[in-house]
Amino acid sequence: MEKKESRQAKGIKNKTFDTKKFNGSKTSNHEKDKSLPWWVELLFVQLGLPDKWLIKILKSKKKSSQLIKNEKRLIFTLFFGFTLLAYFYPLVKYSKSKLDCEAIAKNYIKENKNLIKINRKQIRMLSTNFCNGGKEIYEIKEIKK
Repeated sequence: MEKKESRQAKGIKNKTFDTKKFNGSKTSNHEKDKSLPWWVELLFVQLGLPDKWLIKILKSKKKSSQLIKNEKRLIFTLFFGFTLLAYFYPLVKYSKSKLDCEAIAKNYIKENKNLIKINRKQIRMLSTNFCNGGKEIYEIKEIKK
């Protein structure tokens, strides 16, 4: 029986391994030749900030990028929630100030005008009118007992 010949001849080395090894050394030299980012150049080269700070900044940058990759859905949900709060906050604030104004106007009408035969709906109407700039409260005559 004849032995099967291997795919590679005995004298030839694995070319893919050699080319990968050779290409790897080229890319590492290429990465060393890259210029520094502008903020590193400004802060750490020109101003002379400590190198420890640069290491901490780069570590936190790496961690934050990994967090963003892993938690996209959570970050999107939080962003959407904050956007909703920011959108509805002025409406809530306006409504609260209107209700406070109406409560103060109701108390003013009850205390200062001595109205006996007026019901709650009419007091609310007058207080709403007053809060919107109306002057009907001043036109109401006091009813004496």
